[in-house]
Amino acid sequence: MSTLGKCDDRAYELYLKPASRQYDNYYSNGPVTNVASSDIACNLGAIARTTGTLTVAAGSTATFSVFNGITHPGPLLWYMAKAPGSVNGWNPSGNVWFKIAQTGATISGGAISWPSSGLQSVSVRIPSSIPAGEYLLRVEHIGLHSAGSSGGAQFYMSCAQLKVTGGGSASPSPLVAFPGAYKATDPGILINIYYPVPTSYTPPGPSVWSG
Repeated sequence: MSTLGKCDDRAYELYLKPASRQYDNYYSNGPVTNVASSDIACNLGAIARTTGTLTVAAGSTATFSVFNGITHPGPLLWYMAKAPGSVNGWNPSGNVWFKIAQTGATISGGAISWPSSGLQSVSVRIPSSIPAGEYLLRVEHIGLHSAGSSGGAQFYMSCAQLKVTGGGSASPSPLVAFPGAYKATDPGILINIYYPVPTSYTPPGPSVWSG
């Protein structure tokens, strides 16, 4: 298991050298709220920042610690993007991201809850069949406590630079872009989670790649 960083849910901060790209507001940790902004990729000012790279084996588990735990209600999503060469300073523009995992909502008996709430760490398995190479790993938590009006959803994300060893020859899909994968009006983004309580919830973005 590789511990990549730590997260402070003042606004879901994930940052720890050498693997995570430090973003401009890490000290105050405000959210990104504009899904059309380039900041939606890796957070404010971090899309092409240079940092170190962590070597992990395909099929292993990567973990971020969460300082004080996750307090906002909402989904937890994980994406990866393969760099064409060195990932260090690479700008992941265009359709390069694929979703590897997500945790949505639990709805039962007229109540909605979020399995990510209160977590002190968040983990994901690096797919065992992806080709060896250098990748960005993007972790994102979406706070939906104010999402009943457009622009109210709060996006907290970070990108870690990985060198994946082992692996296979699979071609992950679908590939999406950030910005581009989300619209402000997506039902998983523009939603009142309090009243009436939703009867279903689907996180935004593409389907999880099953490879």
